[in-house]
Amino acid sequence: MTAPGTAPDNDIPASNDGTPLSSRRVRHWLAGAGVTALAAVLGITLAVRGGATPACAAPPTGNTVHKGKASFYDAGRSGGNCSFPGPPADRLYVALGSSQYAGSAACGSYLEVSGPKGKVRVMVMDQCGGCGPSKIDLSTEAFTTIADRSQGIASVTYRAVVNPPLDGGLTFRIKGGASKYWFAVQVGNHGNPLRSVEAKGPAGGFRKAARQSDNYWTIEGGLGPGPYSIRVTDVYGRQATAAGIRLVTKQLQRSTATLASASPTPSSPPSAPPSPTVSAAPPAPTPAESVAPTATVEALAGAAAPLDRPRC
Repeated sequence: MTAPGTAPDNDIPASNDGTPLSSRRVRHWLAGAGVTALAAVLGITLAVRGGATPACAAPPTGNTVHKGKASFYDAGRSGGNCSFPGPPADRLYVALGSSQYAGSAACGSYLEVSGPKGKVRVMVMDQCGGCGPSKIDLSTEAFTTIADRSQGIASVTYRAVVNPPLDGGLTFRIKGGASKYWFAVQVGNHGNPLRSVEAKGPAGGFRKAARQSDNYWTIEGGLGPGPYSIRVTDVYGRQATAAGIRLVTKQLQRSTATLASASPTPSSPPSAPPSPTVSAAPPAPTPAESVAPTATVEALAGAAAPLDRPRC
């Protein structure tokens, strides 16, 4: 089962295993070279139990087909570790193990999962604390699309959906607690995994934001009171810039900038993506959402260059 998703504005601290050790055994371990061995063992244990991101972590990309097992769970109304306000409307989502969740780098991307009964497209929304590199945790709705629920666990293959078709353009959510002195934004509706996010205020140039494990991008020192221009680049080199993003926290701001193509291309190689498009007008917001009224948008075709995967 996947650990419950974190609230958008809170972090869950890592926990240790709490295993008691007798003082005598500890003293023996601490003798001589035992210090190094104990430190290594405890370090590995804490990293695994605390959900630390592996050194060679990366989200699924390109045409690589992964073979593994799938289980299922119900996130309820939670948006998972990706800090989304809630699950997608179709409730087709997936949680990945730490190596593929990659410290939130996989958030908002899509996978095509094939099982005994067929295929389903799911959005990465969560991290699965008990999943290894070849294990994924699907929503109940997604699992029952490709396998019988009575199976509990099913053999599957899965791959990234490159340039998935999406409704509307990029969305932006300023984190609660953000101010002109501390910038924090979540980018949504991007389809492909993101490589970088840059932002600037009315004065000065773009500054690179740092990706956080809760799927927000932050800039220490802030960018002033806004409005902001935000430039987003995905792992395939696609780039789009939206302007007029306001300093309004916890509200969805829509733009017409888009990274993904208008038609599905899951089998296209990441080295040759089609040019991004810009829609004429953003879709109407729901009552709980906010639109940047003076937003201007430009979409730029970046150099096609897939994310360099760390070598393990």
